[in-house]
Amino acid sequence: MSDTATTIDQGEVDRFSAMAAEWWNPTGKFKPLHKFNPVRLSYIRDRVCENFGRDPKSSRPFEGLRFLDIGCGGGLLSEPMARMGATVVGADPSEKNVRIAQTHAAESGVSVDYRAVTAEQLAEAGESFDVVLNMEVVEHVADVNLFISTCASMVRPGGLMFIATINRTFKANALAIFAAENILRWLPKGTHSYDKLVKPEEIERPLTASGMDVIHRTGVFYNVLQDRWNLSRDMDVNYMLLTKRPPSA
Repeated sequence: MSDTATTIDQGEVDRFSAMAAEWWNPTGKFKPLHKFNPVRLSYIRDRVCENFGRDPKSSRPFEGLRFLDIGCGGGLLSEPMARMGATVVGADPSEKNVRIAQTHAAESGVSVDYRAVTAEQLAEAGESFDVVLNMEVVEHVADVNLFISTCASMVRPGGLMFIATINRTFKANALAIFAAENILRWLPKGTHSYDKLVKPEEIERPLTASGMDVIHRTGVFYNVLQDRWNLSRDMDVNYMLLTKRPPSA
């Protein structure tokens, strides 16, 4: 079984490949991610700077750091990381997504090393990173434990991995799936499947087994009146985990 183990859910890859042209349209099918990006970017910037002793007010605080944006899609996170000075590998199993990302980066004058590869292929090649961005991906993979452990294996000593996903709760089912897809029409129907949502403890187990420490947890909620996402103590729907590999002795 180990020879054929994979994190790829081909149905999920096909679903996002079919929407690839929409990635950079802020009012299109990925509108929720565009709205979500500011809170993600500020959280990543502040935590990375804190960990590596950088100035978050600097124009290029990530200079000299190597990032992996796994499941990068069209590059909505990869490009900002590169603009902040990081050397970025954007990886996605969808060749269509990668082509869209490459085209947009070229048009924007941003340097990102986009690759149509899996997490397993990167790990087998011996790749390693100071920061791994694992954002809104785990709910779309075939084997969560394998995916988490594979991504963790590429985090350098003292490095970080960010994980963002949706909790498997009745509240998340009502808000992140039913309301988002049927009432607000934020997402195409079928974007998320309740049985593929992941509880925090189901992510933390393979992280701990892989030698990673969970050093921060936060919920994220959408404020209708402000029309923006904010950090929250409530992790019942959207949440983010910050994990760290201890420095070498």
